[in-house]
Amino acid sequence: MTKKQLYGEIKNYIGISLGLVFYSFAWTAILTPAKVMGNGIPGVGMLIYYATGGESGGIPMGYSYMAINAVLLLLGFIIIGPRFGAKTIYAMAFNSLMLIIMQKYIPNDVLGLAESDKFLSAVLGGALCGLGIGICFSQGGSTGGTDIIAMIVNKYRNVSLGKVIMLCDIIIVGCSYFVFKDISTVIYGYVTVGVVGYTIDAYMQGGRQSCQLMIISKQYAPISDRIVVELHRGVTVLEAEGWYTKNRQRVLMVCCRRNEVTTICRIVKEADPGAFISNAPASGIYGEGFENLKSVAKANPGKNKKKPAAGTAVPQETDPVRTT
Repeated sequence: MTKKQLYGEIKNYIGISLGLVFYSFAWTAILTPAKVMGNGIPGVGMLIYYATGGESGGIPMGYSYMAINAVLLLLGFIIIGPRFGAKTIYAMAFNSLMLIIMQKYIPNDVLGLAESDKFLSAVLGGALCGLGIGICFSQGGSTGGTDIIAMIVNKYRNVSLGKVIMLCDIIIVGCSYFVFKDISTVIYGYVTVGVVGYTIDAYMQGGRQSCQLMIISKQYAPISDRIVVELHRGVTVLEAEGWYTKNRQRVLMVCCRRNEVTTICRIVKEADPGAFISNAPASGIYGEGFENLKSVAKANPGKNKKKPAAGTAVPQETDPVRTT
């Protein structure tokens, strides 16, 4: 492993740890004191905690989380093989430790919510849980739990992983009624599940949002060189003509992530303060450096095309616009 790869791995583990700190704090300081259910194995741990006495001496969530995940991980290794990476195992162990420590040392009323405002607790706790999971996912980690159950079921039944995870969450949250004897707990639990899912999607998509920049400048060459060298982004140079001035000029087309737009604009401004820039959000960019194109083209796309009738003019293909 090179030094750069080692730094990258250390950065990933730090990111996973930070995300799990948020996740554990949401459970121990917001959701559990307010008796607001959530999804996943921590939700099962919360049910066990209150079913065994709660604040009066119930089994801490961290121990239940650790024991259940250990069993699921063992079953996963036996049934579906060693498909779980070191980051997933680390995330499970670290999250168990954080749940134990935080539930022991963080006061129940640290935010002053408790059971006074369950809706606010559901929204805030769900958002913080989603943020923690999103950070963990973005660094290549996973909290395991119901994901392992989904993979085991998927091996024997043709059911998508998402459906199995959703079913597990519905069952876990629904079981809270038998512990708390309160239908509102179930309702707020489903609110939490919805907020968690929305926050994860918002966080994951936020870093992947793409933009398409069109840059018109006489300094197109040095701008292109800096974008390629500093951002490692491709640049397409288009031949264009200003209709008003009738001047021939070059237009740079750059596809990049949203968080790279500021850097590109700075490069353009330093090279040519009078440059013209158009920035448009792109709903999807596929190819090298972006998302993988998941739809597979047919091996012979022209096989099923109908032949034109006799005497019908066949349109000729035109050359595309040349780019450099």
